[in-house]
Amino acid sequence: MTFKQLGLADPILKALEEEGYENPTPIQEQSIPILLKGKDLLGVAQTGTGKTAAFGIPILHHLYNENANQKGKRKIKALVVTPTRELALQIEESFKNYGRHTDLRTTVIFGGVKQTKQVARLKQGVDILVATPGRLLDLLSQGHLTFRDLTHVVLDEADQMLDMGFIHDIKKIIAKLPPKRQSLFFSATMPKSIVELSKKILGEFEQVSIKPQQATAEKVEQGVYFVSKGNKIQLLSHLIKEGSQEAVLVFSRTKHGANKIVKKLEKEGIGAKAIHGNKSQPQREAALNDFKEGKIQVLIATDIAARGIDVDQLSLVINYDLPNVPETYVHRIGRTGRADASGIALSFCANDERTFLRSIEKLIKQKVPVMKPHAEVEEEIEDKSVKPVNPQQRGRGGGGGRRKPQNRRGNNNKNRAKKKD
Repeated sequence: MTFKQLGLADPILKALEEEGYENPTPIQEQSIPILLKGKDLLGVAQTGTGKTAAFGIPILHHLYNENANQKGKRKIKALVVTPTRELALQIEESFKNYGRHTDLRTTVIFGGVKQTKQVARLKQGVDILVATPGRLLDLLSQGHLTFRDLTHVVLDEADQMLDMGFIHDIKKIIAKLPPKRQSLFFSATMPKSIVELSKKILGEFEQVSIKPQQATAEKVEQGVYFVSKGNKIQLLSHLIKEGSQEAVLVFSRTKHGANKIVKKLEKEGIGAKAIHGNKSQPQREAALNDFKEGKIQVLIATDIAARGIDVDQLSLVINYDLPNVPETYVHRIGRTGRADASGIALSFCANDERTFLRSIEKLIKQKVPVMKPHAEVEEEIEDKSVKPVNPQQRGRGGGGGRRKPQNRRGNNNKNRAKKKD
């Protein structure tokens, strides 16, 4: 199927062609026809599947056709609520790219900055508003927003919003919207809390679920260290100090664990910061910017907080804790080895994580090579049938020291917009 076969408005097709997009991704192919019919939708898909375009394109199509004969001040017709500033900015950019040949106006509002400029843009009139929950409620309470004319609402990354404690904010926002509207609900996972919330927000809806990526990135070299929990931080410190990687992304399963890793690394003289749901938006932004600009070498993240991170020159990802959901492993290591670069993904596996490792290997249909125990970290490999490989043979530098930090800002290539979500 091609985008032309979906019956989209010509200005939108023209923009998609200019972006180099001819064929929709699975989430787009399944969602767009449903949304063009005006139905509510529950979409289950991870970041990187093209879901921003899956809801953005049909919304632009509807509003373009509806606005053809309308005059007067612009009124908010579509609202997209997303948990973080980073995601909000990416979504705004996507709407502007896909709607560049329409007369539709998109703007974004988020906390952590003064609201003066945001309010000024709203007063000028807006068709599509992308917002984070806190700032949205603030401006609503101050009378700067009204949703009397709203016809479309999207809740994006719903599981992340719940993890960050936005459940009550979401309920307050929904209560302010007209009952007659098209509602779209997107989440990477579908826990019970998300199912219950979706039933309260959506009317009669259709569901589209896209299976997580099954194959690992081809250019990513993988390896696993069998290490006790007590020795993980020591191993992490040695690998970072001895390696030549300028940017290291470390995944922790818990927020508390992420904070502990930061403290331990700082004691070792390694620049590190953490991002997770308990961090404020300004704190998350500061940590991510410091990482991109090379001010810190290591960023520790939980899986949900890591969504939306797009950093070039990321050559090493470390799974400090193995994920209990095997698809998450694929998503984690896919953050390195992008474009023409190669990458390395190393995992730390404690005894009680062996079942997680087996599930991961079953999913990716290959064994993750076992690394030789580090000379400074005493560990025994319990599985004697495993023949460890030398870390240096897996592309790791030995004692090369740290390179001078360089700017690692994300690539702004337009052709990647669909993959950013």
